[in-house]
Amino acid sequence: MTRQLTPSNWTVWLDHFGHLGLTDAEGIRYNQIAPIRAYPLSAPRQHWSLVSSTGTELVWIEDIDTIPPPARTLIEDALEARELMPEIQQIVSVASFSTPSTWTVNTDRGQTQFILQAEEDIRRLPDRALLIMDRHGVSYRIRDRFALDRNSRKLLDRFL
Repeated sequence: MTRQLTPSNWTVWLDHFGHLGLTDAEGIRYNQIAPIRAYPLSAPRQHWSLVSSTGTELVWIEDIDTIPPPARTLIEDALEARELMPEIQQIVSVASFSTPSTWTVNTDRGQTQFILQAEEDIRRLPDRALLIMDRHGVSYRIRDRFALDRNSRKLLDRFL
C-alpha cells in the first residue's frame, strides 16, 4: 500500500547497523527499507520508491530534490550503498580491438580493469551517454562520451 508523500507523514532514520528505516504517520516502523529508482539512467532524480524488506512499496517519491536535506541525504546514501555503477572518466588502454578485450579505465571510484565480452555490451543512452557492461554484469557509465579526453574517445570509437 503506497502512501501519499508529504514530508510530515513519514520519517527516515538509520538503525545501529547503518540500515535505513522508515516510520509512517501511524508510528509503524519499517526496518531495512531500500530506495529504488524507477528510471536510474533516463531520470535519476525522479520516480523513486521506498520499499520494505519484503518488497512492498511504502512511499513513492516523484522528485528526490523535493525531500528535505537530512532525509534526502540518508536516502541517497542508502541508494549509493546498494547501487554499483562506476562512472568511467578515462579509458587508459584496451588490450585488443576485437572482443573479448580487457579494458583499463579510470572511474570515479578508482582505476579498474574489466573484460568487454562483445561490442553489443556498449549501449547508447540519451544525452551522449553510454552504458558498458562487463563480462560479470557490472555496468559502467560514461556520462558524455564527447567529454572524454582525445585518447579515450579514439579507443572508444573503435567499438562504436
